[in-house]
Amino acid sequence: MIRLLIVDDHPIVRGGLRDTFAGVEDIVVVGEAGDGAEGIERAKLLAADVVLMDLRMPRMDGVAATAALREQAPTARVLILTTFDSESDVLPAIQAGAIGYLLKDALPDELMRAVRAAARGESVLAPSVTQHLMGQVRRPSAGTLTDREKQVLQLVANGHSNREAATALFIGEASIKTHLQHIYDKLGVRDRASAVAEGYRRRLLT
Repeated sequence: MIRLLIVDDHPIVRGGLRDTFAGVEDIVVVGEAGDGAEGIERAKLLAADVVLMDLRMPRMDGVAATAALREQAPTARVLILTTFDSESDVLPAIQAGAIGYLLKDALPDELMRAVRAAARGESVLAPSVTQHLMGQVRRPSAGTLTDREKQVLQLVANGHSNREAATALFIGEASIKTHLQHIYDKLGVRDRASAVAEGYRRRLLT
């Protein structure tokens, strides 16, 4: 019997997922959680085999919760189930340790097969997600920042505004914004804070 935990901040979604798995002989929903932090605690308490994890939730999002579960409950397999499939959503989730990534428009049978595969330790990816990952593989330099981009990221990490960074580098503020967008794309993040955090993680910053 596969012990399944549902983590999503929308009660209606949780209820719908619980109904989807009702009566399935080899899968039992052992619990629910409304955010990532609660999901971590319940996954450990309930000894979940598979965690269906939403991405964007209050208090702690799905990426942070997935990374924490990899450390605190390494036997629990995290299967992302979300409406978001952009590269900036997919890559951080996979890097955090998610074994699979599905979209909420998946059919019930597809979802059941994915849960079973995740329980066996097999990766399951939505077609659009596979395309993002293939695109990343085909761009070997995608995660490599240029010297100028490293300078911009360092200034941002030091607390400089776009205008201050532009002044320090003797370039226009519009150029700073362009560099930042390239940095976000290469690091697979969506904002300044995440870019700085990822920069420290990759040892791009001092």
